[in-house]
Amino acid sequence: MTLLLLFSFFFFFFFFFFFSGAAVTAASGGDGGSAYEALRSHGLPIGLLPKGVREFYVDGEGRFEARLYAPCTAKFESEMRYNASIVGTISPGQIAGLSGVAAQDLFLWFPVRAIRLDDQASGIIHFDVGVVDKRFTLSLFEFPPDCAPALVAESQSGELHYRLDQLDAQDVVV
Repeated sequence: MTLLLLFSFFFFFFFFFFFSGAAVTAASGGDGGSAYEALRSHGLPIGLLPKGVREFYVDGEGRFEARLYAPCTAKFESEMRYNASIVGTISPGQIAGLSGVAAQDLFLWFPVRAIRLDDQASGIIHFDVGVVDKRFTLSLFEFPPDCAPALVAESQSGELHYRLDQLDAQDVVV
């Protein structure tokens, strides 16, 4: 009786781990190509992510992480900044809970919190940057853009700001 119970226990866990491992592998890809496939399969343009996605993972609920080789910026109608790690939740026609992407408006950078495509026929895609809803033509995102390495990292700009604050006003020549 205990042998039968032990065998049943082993059999259950073996198949549980086998099938759960297969589901995770099928839901996640280790290459950038799967990132563009995921966008396309959810009705989104592949140009929302730049060239150079080195790893991409997505779970069964749509939570994803895209990893780039380094932070970079791309030029559309305005500039977009991508961190080395981009995370969010993808669903048909939208990406919610987005972090790792920022859009420039005038001289300010705003984090992009969500991307939404209401109607593909309208040709408009919406970027939720908190204070405003930026609208772009869909044609801008047909292809993954080239992404130039970010010139100044946030930690470097913070360090520069700190050093300028530490300077004595008499030492500054304007």
